Amino acid sequence: MAGKMLSLLPPLLLAAAGLAGLLLLCVPTRDVREPPALKYGIVLDAGSSHTSMFVYKWPADKENDTGIVGQHSSCDVSGGGISSYADNPPGAGQSLVECLEQALRDVPRERHAGTPLYLGATAGMRLLNLTNPEASASVLAAVTHTLTQYPFDFRGARILSGQDEGVFGWVTANYLLENFIKITFETPGPAEDRANEVQLRLYGQNYRVYTHSFLCYGRDQVLQRLLASALQTHGFHPCWPRGFSTQVLLGDVYQSPCTAAQRPRAFNSSARVSLSGSSDPHLCRDLVSGLFSFSSCSFSRCSFNGVFQPPVAGNFIAFSAFFYTVDFLRTSMGLPVATLQQLEAASVNVCNQTWAQLQARVPGQRAHLADYCAGATFVQQLLSRGYGFDERTFSGVTFQKKAADTAVGWALGYMLNLTNLIPADPPGLRKGTDFSSWVVLLLIFTSALLASLVLLLRQVHSAKLSSAI
Repeated sequence: MAGKMLSLLPPLLLAAAGLAGLLLLCVPTRDVREPPALKYGIVLDAGSSHTSMFVYKWPADKENDTGIVGQHSSCDVSGGGISSYADNPPGAGQSLVECLEQALRDVPRERHAGTPLYLGATAGMRLLNLTNPEASASVLAAVTHTLTQYPFDFRGARILSGQDEGVFGWVTANYLLENFIKITFETPGPAEDRANEVQLRLYGQNYRVYTHSFLCYGRDQVLQRLLASALQTHGFHPCWPRGFSTQVLLGDVYQSPCTAAQRPRAFNSSARVSLSGSSDPHLCRDLVSGLFSFSSCSFSRCSFNGVFQPPVAGNFIAFSAFFYTVDFLRTSMGLPVATLQQLEAASVNVCNQTWAQLQARVPGQRAHLADYCAGATFVQQLLSRGYGFDERTFSGVTFQKKAADTAVGWALGYMLNLTNLIPADPPGLRKGTDFSSWVVLLLIFTSALLASLVLLLRQVHSAKLSSAI
């Protein structure tokens, strides 16, 4: 009896399987898109004071010809910016090694060869290129030599224009805020000065962007210019806190083209001068105001120094030195900065602090501490008098370092733009079945299996009756 029972199972199961197989052949199929692999890109932001490396990633397929890019990792290069290696160009390349070694670990090995690598240099190298083109070329050659030693797809090291830096910062900000600034913003009509207009296409849309970069108005150069003015005008520094003093090397003060107009006809570049602070907010404001000229404008309206600027409109992200300065006022000093009036009051407050008071307020933080008065006063004057923000438009300004876990700056915008040049990988296709078809198939298969079981039980019952007889 056991042998008969076992012999009945295979035909029944084969019959059910055959039915299911026949049904499978009749089920409609469709092409299913496999999730695309990830691509990676590396941008080295070679700024005036330091270099940062950003590793980005995005799906290998694209939307409207622009990759959906997110920050994968970052690395801060030790030491100063690459322009500080003018007398030692190989050192500029060597300084990048530690971060490049990190990139080797952060990017999967199988993606190394297809990962584009770019270096963009900004204000520091722009200034070096003006004063010493040979040194600038040597520094770029040195970093190029280092970058080509790595297994990435090196696409070049170049000095970005002020327009590049501004417009890519605009792209970054709008991308991270999901609303598709250097003062940079979109304008409804053509700019009166076409040198301040950039047109670009991203995500299937055309944009007309106003941008202008004031070369000698970065944080480091502003501090150098204020230092030169303090030496010549006062013999003390009104923006430095009382009780703070240091030795100033005249060669360092006057070597920049930004201080060329203040350079004495004859001076000893190796001489050191002792300079002390006085904690005088009013004299500091006068010193900062001297950085701006409003005497002439050949357009319908200007910001300062005769540069065309339409009225500021919309939302702005203030990052980099803007963020660090305002963040110090908010967090370290505990001062409100939500309005222009509050920002001005906060700058006066920090300028009234003595060196001892500042050190007590922020113990252990000596770097840049003496310069926050000058920085705060400059930010307040630049936004209100320079760019023309009033209380209403200032409400549209936010000071932030990151958005969506990504550093705000030009590097991401640069990467977004450059992904237009990277061919999209066609998504992998496989044959698949609609979910509804699978449900129907499962029900039919279950019914067939139950029917087979019923037949099996009936056969077994019949066999028992035959044996009994």
